[in-house]
Amino acid sequence: MLSMFRRGFMAKIMLVILVIGLFAIVITGFGTGGGGGLGGLGGISGGSVASVEGEEITSARLSDELQRRLTRIRREQQPELDMAAFLRQGALEEVLEQLIDLTAGAVFGRREGLGVSRQMIDREIASIPDFQDLSGRFDDANFRRMLAQQNMTEAQVREEFETGLLQRQLLGPAARAAHVPDAIANQYASLLLETRSGIVGAVPSTAMGAVAEPSDAELNAFYRTNRARYTIPERRVIRYAVFGPENVAAQSQATEAEIQAAYRSDPSYASRETRSLSQVVLPDQAAARALAQKVAGGTSFAAAAAQAGYSASDIALGTNTREAMASKSSPAVAAAVFGAAKGATVGPIRSPFGWHVVRVDDVIVSTAKPLAAVRGEIAAQIQQRKALNAVNDLAGRIETALGEGSSFDEVVAANRLAAKETAPVTATGAAPDTAGWQAPPELQPLLEGAFALEPGEDPAVETVQENQRYALVAVTRAIPAAAPPLAAIRDRVKADLVVRRASERARAVASAIVARINGGMAPAQAFAQAQVRLPAVQTLTASRREIARQNAQVPPPLAMMFSLPRGKARILAAPDGRGWFVVYLDRIVPGDARKEPGLIQAVRNQFGPILGEEYARQFTAAIRGAVKIERNEEAVRKLRSELLGPGATQ
Repeated sequence: MLSMFRRGFMAKIMLVILVIGLFAIVITGFGTGGGGGLGGLGGISGGSVASVEGEEITSARLSDELQRRLTRIRREQQPELDMAAFLRQGALEEVLEQLIDLTAGAVFGRREGLGVSRQMIDREIASIPDFQDLSGRFDDANFRRMLAQQNMTEAQVREEFETGLLQRQLLGPAARAAHVPDAIANQYASLLLETRSGIVGAVPSTAMGAVAEPSDAELNAFYRTNRARYTIPERRVIRYAVFGPENVAAQSQATEAEIQAAYRSDPSYASRETRSLSQVVLPDQAAARALAQKVAGGTSFAAAAAQAGYSASDIALGTNTREAMASKSSPAVAAAVFGAAKGATVGPIRSPFGWHVVRVDDVIVSTAKPLAAVRGEIAAQIQQRKALNAVNDLAGRIETALGEGSSFDEVVAANRLAAKETAPVTATGAAPDTAGWQAPPELQPLLEGAFALEPGEDPAVETVQENQRYALVAVTRAIPAAAPPLAAIRDRVKADLVVRRASERARAVASAIVARINGGMAPAQAFAQAQVRLPAVQTLTASRREIARQNAQVPPPLAMMFSLPRGKARILAAPDGRGWFVVYLDRIVPGDARKEPGLIQAVRNQFGPILGEEYARQFTAAIRGAVKIERNEEAVRKLRSELLGPGATQ
């Protein structure tokens, strides 16, 4: 709800406070990195990008953190993002500032007497679910495996935990101390109830009439200026060979001996006896014997149980196998019950739960299923199990062969696989310059692994479907990101330029309308004086609360009304260059949250964390002012160049 008042608020240090489950901080990259730790004292060295009171942030540490975050973003959000684009977005500066903030907090905390014991770090490590086994206990093997995947040592991880725990001790109290005064909560709650009305008029590009035919020189100029618009992302030609159960069908067939053994060992195929039972369990033998004697004397079991204080639902055990009855009582009780005839009452017999008196209400005997009736079912189960094992064994053998130097073609031939080759595809599987080519379904899960390989690099085995299907993958060619030559996309560039010119003319018309309105002319008259025929204007009314509830679904012209002064107009671009909107705010009706105390409390609850973040941000800024921070701009520029690679533009 409050995101409409405050966007992009506090993006750094609170991550450390709120995600102190340090697997997220260290392994996924929210925290300080882990590629080198802190260096020595006494000034900043040439291999460091910054230092805080002599504790250095090395270039290697910053590089590792950038690589880790880029990998995560490519995996979860933007598979086509490369390091150059990542750096152009300001990633290097942002991550460096976060590392400086974290290091400054650790230095300041130690100086003020804060500390982190080894036991505290041990507890944090043991609490991370990814480091635990299935029973929820810390598993050292899982811990070592995750560190190996991230190329980190235990010492580096412990250092990161120490830094994070120091940050929590410093900033946690500041963040939790936030209190939202009633006046502020009421003001913002009332603002949510504010209602605005206005008009929106469209000035479509199509209303501008014919546009002059662009010349060759104009097309060339437009193409050069907008080359990035036409750039095709990096593409790769991928060879792959999928293998699964069909490749191991011969060795997966069920034998007669296996079918016979499975049939004999599965009790669900044998004849089975179940019994419907009623039971009373009493704490002493005398009471149990008295109940059994009443039943023997002619009192019904239900009546005797009722006299002992048990209802019908208390005594009903339902239908049970012998094994189920033994688990509810004891083997001795189950043996006696299943040895009695229908209608008999057994007991009292003692178990760990007390003295049992049990009535056998019914005996149900199911006949055995003949082997002939279930042969197909058993054979299918055996075949599925054997195929699963055989496919995984095949994947292991292929990986071993690759490790011993076998080529893609050699592995394909040796294992009788069917190799396929893609058109040049992007990281999403699109083939922009190959008409009619569609990525087959099995290619999609292979793309991430394929784009992690380089042309000529050893092939790899990738998973198509876990424990079911795999693929041998190799990259034969990589085509760098580039725009096609103008001649190849001339019609597209021409169409874009025509749309651009029509849009520019539409903007001029819309701007003239806005100028007349803002100069004091009535909106209806301002639209009427336009030199082109325009669609009818629309009247819009909404409250801020309605806007907040719609989140990203709010039409941009309606959202703009909530940033305009009353009586003023502004232009807004329509999507895809289709024209412009003229947005005019006519009326503002203030809200009064005193009529909705629940809304005031909701705003207060939402403002608390935001205010806490602000306190933490200000405390972090104060810490930075209390310690000596040095930046090695030359080392930063050098690292940027190394990350971009030779010939890249910064």
